[in-house]
Amino acid sequence: MKLSKESLLGLIAVGTIILMSFIAPGFLSSNNIDNFLFQLPEFGLLALGMMVVIITGGIDLSITYTAALSGVGVALMLTNGQPILLAIVVGISFGLLCGAFNGFIVSKIGVSPILVTLGTMVLFEGIILAITKGQSISGFGETYNLIGNGYYMGLFPLSIIIFVFFIVLTAILLNKTNWGRSVYMLGNNEIATLFSGVKNSRVLMKVYLYAGLLAAISAIIMTSRYNSVKVDLGSSYMLQSVAAAVLGGTNIQGGYGKVMGTVYAVVIFQTISNGLNLLGVHRAIVDVFFGAVLILVLTVNFFSDKWKKNKETKAVA
Repeated sequence: MKLSKESLLGLIAVGTIILMSFIAPGFLSSNNIDNFLFQLPEFGLLALGMMVVIITGGIDLSITYTAALSGVGVALMLTNGQPILLAIVVGISFGLLCGAFNGFIVSKIGVSPILVTLGTMVLFEGIILAITKGQSISGFGETYNLIGNGYYMGLFPLSIIIFVFFIVLTAILLNKTNWGRSVYMLGNNEIATLFSGVKNSRVLMKVYLYAGLLAAISAIIMTSRYNSVKVDLGSSYMLQSVAAAVLGGTNIQGGYGKVMGTVYAVVIFQTISNGLNLLGVHRAIVDVFFGAVLILVLTVNFFSDKWKKNKETKAVA
């Protein structure tokens, strides 16, 4: 029986956990498992947002700064004595506004996603610096901190439950809705999708809005967990989110990507990062490793696609 890419990644994820449990001291300790579970959702949500964008053949380089700006929105409300629910609504609104801004320029004006999001990355960073003056904002209260640090029934981290909810929601949206089917169609062939009656601009706008939403939810979890926010909130996840989406099987040129593949890739990266940290490996080396994995996977995918095209050409001939 031939395993799918996603099933193979699942086995690799299990194998990686087993390997780290043997070579990394304290990997299976309760404190480390808690730390692992609390870090997973913030990274995973950003990776899911990146995956949805990449399926369309685009990329969102501003996703971590969208998260940071959303976190600043939450922080400003909480530190001014506003209710938690209102602060969360404002944070999500900031994320949606950032997503709408990216989506408008990409879908309506037609500028390349990599150029748009590179520009908005700098723009959002500048806005955050102007608001915070480069300082962190902290002190959000114990109730808000429960979102990122609390447990449900004393067993499962609340943030994991939030993550699982968005895993299921993303899978349903991509696989069971007309919008999801249009996302895959757009990534495969933009012209054919347009001629089939799909409004590409509307599909793209919703894609960037959804990425903004997931970035905002990730920001809420991060600000709650750290009890602070600053300009580089989650910035290390930008490269990792691209790497996780690509390792998870998402075609960088668009048209293919599965939620569970990305989730398994997130687990693999988080396991390796956590294990290397326990082994005392410097953070910079971990980033080098992730960069190397991304380049390797992209190279393998490139030659694999090229080989398939050559095979198809010979078959037709």
